[in-house]
Amino acid sequence: MKVLANDGLDQSGIDALTEKGFEVITKKVSQEALVDYINEHKIRTILVRSATQVRKELIDNCPSIEIIGRGGVGMDNIDVDYARGKGIHVINTPSASSESVAELVFAHLFSGARFLQDSNRKMPLVGDTEFASLKKAYAAGIELKGKTIGIIGMGRIGQEVAKIALGLGMRVIAADNMIGKASIKVTFYNNQFINVDIETEPLQEVLKHSDFITLHVPAQKEGFMIGKNEFDIMKDGVAIVNCSRGGVIDEAALIEALDSGKVKFAGLDVFINEPTPSKEILNHAKISLTPHTGASTLEAQDRIGLSLAEQISSILQIH
Repeated sequence: MKVLANDGLDQSGIDALTEKGFEVITKKVSQEALVDYINEHKIRTILVRSATQVRKELIDNCPSIEIIGRGGVGMDNIDVDYARGKGIHVINTPSASSESVAELVFAHLFSGARFLQDSNRKMPLVGDTEFASLKKAYAAGIELKGKTIGIIGMGRIGQEVAKIALGLGMRVIAADNMIGKASIKVTFYNNQFINVDIETEPLQEVLKHSDFITLHVPAQKEGFMIGKNEFDIMKDGVAIVNCSRGGVIDEAALIEALDSGKVKFAGLDVFINEPTPSKEILNHAKISLTPHTGASTLEAQDRIGLSLAEQISSILQIH
């Protein structure tokens, strides 16, 4: 029973599957060669992250496929309904990386609030000759405590963001068309906890009242969720972070808002043109940047690997 982990799989997942008698192949096969490779090696399970596309053509031309697995939450690179209509199991790991993405949101927020994305570029270059001027330039940092964070999308990741924000002493507001109220349980190291109920609000109200905005929504089928009109609604000096999907924010409108001062800073883990983001975005001094690494922590990869292994073993041993 062969499993092709085309975008990689943590060793914990490989070990768990191997122990069950599966052969795990971690060779990266190009999109163009994928159909031939699957058929030649009679692959029964294909595992992907965000890089590999599993569309109708591949599904139709690879009759040996019984399971399509996505290491992570979003499955917009898989024709899920079509595959399930063909009797193929489609699985993912919706909760395995929530904490990792949420922590990256705050890495970007802290970076922008204290100019780290810019100071980490300039200190190595002129820190020894222009120390005093840099100190003055970065003296207007802001604190997160006491500020309002607007979470757009209150699924698993959005709720993890809320937990961290509450721990920091922030006011949390949220928008979500599917969720009316989220009950957030914040657990501390000594087994104490607090429960906080967060009622969601219309998107425009969240945009209007937030000091910081973070997006946790699926890829947009058409248009942008955040464009010029949405930036106009926001507070002057707002900050925005996108660790969800590229194309949620209109990047041209974002640059305009950053340049005008409407937006104080942005944090981006995802981009419209991955894997070749625009130079204008990459070189902007007010944007904290990461290369789509929201779920890429050792702990998350371990959880993803084990979760996929458990689901695959359960399905194929039963069937």
